[in-house]
Amino acid sequence: MSAPTHPGVRTTATGVDTRLPWWAVVLPAAAFLALLLLMTGSDGARATTGELATGRVLEHLWQTLPL
Repeated sequence: MSAPTHPGVRTTATGVDTRLPWWAVVLPAAAFLALLLLMTGSDGARATTGELATGRVLEHLWQTLPL
């Protein structure tokens, strides 16, 4: 007699199926795009120094990448 499995868990001959549902990929991507659009679309909320927020974010990303 085999052990009961949780509903929604697919098992294969090699074990448990590890595929992600569609929303596990789409929701983080949509959140990232929404935040990116909010950051780049705020023309009226610039700092007095004139430095763009997008340039600062890209500079921080460039410095943190292990190259």
